Amino acid sequence: MTFTWVLVLAAGTYALRLAGVLLRERVRMPEWAERLVSIAATTLLVALVATATLTADGGFAGWARPTGVAVGALAAWRRLPFFVVVVLAASTTALLRWAGVP
Repeated sequence: MTFTWVLVLAAGTYALRLAGVLLRERVRMPEWAERLVSIAATTLLVALVATATLTADGGFAGWARPTGVAVGALAAWRRLPFFVVVVLAASTTALLRWAGVP
C-alpha cells in the first residue's frame, strides 16, 4: 500500500511540474503576486535555516550550533570554497562543544 502512495505522489509531483512548463505562457499573475513569488524561495530557505539552527528536540539548540552556522555564513559571504565553509562551521561547533558550550 505504501508503494502505491509513493507512485501516486510521484505522478502528482510530475504533473504539477509539467503543468508549470506547459501553462507558463497562458496564465498571467498580477505584478504584486510575481514579486511575492520571486522572494518566496528565499524566505522559505531562511526559515528552514533558522529552525534547523536554533532548535533541537523542541527546544533551544544551545550556543555552539548557531555560532558554527554564523561562522559558516561569514565564510560563505567572504566567498571561500564550499569545503572550507563546511569545515569551518563544523570545526567551530565541535570545538565549542568540546569546550563545554551547549
